[in-house]
Amino acid sequence: MTDELRSFLELNLPKVKEGKKSKFSLGVAEPKLGSHISETTKITCQSGEFVLELLRGVRLHFDKFIKDLKPGDLEKAQLGLAHSYSRAKVKFNVNRVDNMVIQAIFLLDTLDKDINSFSMRVREWYSWHFPELVKIVNDNYLYARVAKLIEDKSKLSEEHIPALTEILGDEDKAKETVEAGKASMGQDLTPVDLINVQLFAQRVMDLAEYRKNLYDYLVTKMNDIAPNLASLIGEVVGARLISHAGSLTNLAKCPSSTLQILGAEKALFRALKTRGNTPKYGLIFHSSFIGRASAKNKGRMARYLANKCSIASRIDCFAERGTTVFGEKLREQVEERLEFYDKGVAPRKNIDVMKSAIETTQNKDVEMEEAQPVEASAKKSKKKKSKPEDAPAKAANGDAFEDAKSEKKKDKRKKEQGHGAEEMNGINGDVAEQDGTAKKKKKKSKDEVAAASKTTKKRKSKE
Repeated sequence: MTDELRSFLELNLPKVKEGKKSKFSLGVAEPKLGSHISETTKITCQSGEFVLELLRGVRLHFDKFIKDLKPGDLEKAQLGLAHSYSRAKVKFNVNRVDNMVIQAIFLLDTLDKDINSFSMRVREWYSWHFPELVKIVNDNYLYARVAKLIEDKSKLSEEHIPALTEILGDEDKAKETVEAGKASMGQDLTPVDLINVQLFAQRVMDLAEYRKNLYDYLVTKMNDIAPNLASLIGEVVGARLISHAGSLTNLAKCPSSTLQILGAEKALFRALKTRGNTPKYGLIFHSSFIGRASAKNKGRMARYLANKCSIASRIDCFAERGTTVFGEKLREQVEERLEFYDKGVAPRKNIDVMKSAIETTQNKDVEMEEAQPVEASAKKSKKKKSKPEDAPAKAANGDAFEDAKSEKKKDKRKKEQGHGAEEMNGINGDVAEQDGTAKKKKKKSKDEVAAASKTTKKRKSKE
């Protein structure tokens, strides 16, 4: 219950005396809110189907209950609330920055499909001219590059071998393509057709390059947003999990049993409908750990890996500083569990692993704190080095002030000695002489300070 609601209720409802029950009851849609209101204000609250029906009627005829409310005001208020809610949600997503990862992984998947279909189209198109090249070059990207380089097969000669070896990385394949071009059974194409093939091959190459750059961007983003999840299960699988859950916070809220079958919803509901076996893994199956596990241990491995992924996502979501220490330790635990299933080697306990991870993070924090003052001192020393011209003047002033201070201290000591002598002997003449000498010395010290300041001014004017 907010303060505004409390003040509204206290103003508009009759006060309930202590030790007496209220003669009225307040209808509330949320029972938990009603219990909190009754605890704080001691107003009896009621919630149920009857109250919900009443509230629905009030909502329907709300403009009739309030006199000053105009016909369009309620719609405007609803629209304003919707705008503020959506704005708050967008701001929340911007803070987490996981939206960029979701969009990047979606684009990466669509690019993979498009590049495959386009490269197949290049193969089919260029195979009318040079059909033997398909068997020599298997990779789609390399095929597009070779097709762009060769252009017309009739012009293919031994001069092209260095360029082909640079693309294919094998001299034997380059020689084979040249020989195949000389004895090719493909039909000749017109220059216009060849130009179109070259342009399309170039477009496929550009898409493949952009796909590489997008993958690098996704890796850097995942290391910023979810470093532990990325180091545990990999950047691509981690990004797929985040995009399927909707956001990193949604993934962190998921229990490990839900995370395990995330991406296999169709199989799960089909199994529930037909009363068959439920799926053991969803998107987690693409991880290398499950591929390395034996057939009988795949389900166990998926369950264990989902557990660790759940821990990693929660650390990434709610931790103040992003570190990969926990992800690396969790990965070590998964490796140990694989060895346990294969060889029977007992793994470490989870408490010990987490303690070591916390210790390493604390040590890193201490090192960072130690490094900061060192950097600050280095900056100060640079500043001092950058101003060598002012150094002699400052030194001269400093020496003059030090001399003045030392003389003042001597004067004070002599005064003290003089006062002691006055008390012991009662001789005023000696005290007067000592005072006179002190005054003379003071004058001398003042003259020396003035002389030092004049010398510094002369040096500055010369400089």
